[in-house]
Amino acid sequence: MSRPTPSVLAVSGSLRERSYTRTALQYVLRAAAEAGAETTLLDLREVDLPLYDPDIGDQGDSREVTALMREADAVALGTPVYHGSYSGALKNFHDYCGWDEYEDTTVGLLATAGGGSYGSTLDHLRITVRGVHGWVLPHQVGIRNASSRFVDDTGPDAIDGRVFDEEKLQERVEKLGRMLVEYAFIDPDVSSPRTEADG
Repeated sequence: MSRPTPSVLAVSGSLRERSYTRTALQYVLRAAAEAGAETTLLDLREVDLPLYDPDIGDQGDSREVTALMREADAVALGTPVYHGSYSGALKNFHDYCGWDEYEDTTVGLLATAGGGSYGSTLDHLRITVRGVHGWVLPHQVGIRNASSRFVDDTGPDAIDGRVFDEEKLQERVEKLGRMLVEYAFIDPDVSSPRTEADG
């Protein structure tokens, strides 16, 4: 019996026109597509998503955006590092999404840092995704000194006119795309005979 084609969504939490986060996520999606997925990039720069207000409900493109989340089998969240955490644009998107969007969804994390630190950003994302019952991949990607990790290139492997400056870094990014496909249909049942006995 053949397995269904997974759908992989990447959400870019950068509003920069020439975004390193968006470029890296496109490498993730290309690897996912090569592994057999249908892929979609949700660029928050291109949607109308007012500040979340629970008293208003649907605003702007929120209905379409949350539908994309619910329909995805796996999601890659990408963000620049701002003050040791993730971007306000991604946080606002995240506020629109809850259990209906994340529960039992496989989620991969990617952060691009202007300097050398991205650990707390990935930790904050992991905690908040787990809070809405998303299943976060152990493999995550942090890119230090992002502006120097891409080289301008117009060759066939380039995305947004850029390639990675290091093969190992590109491999880590592409591995995230492959793992989103591999674990898109995982059943994250954390119960075991011991935990049931201890319950």
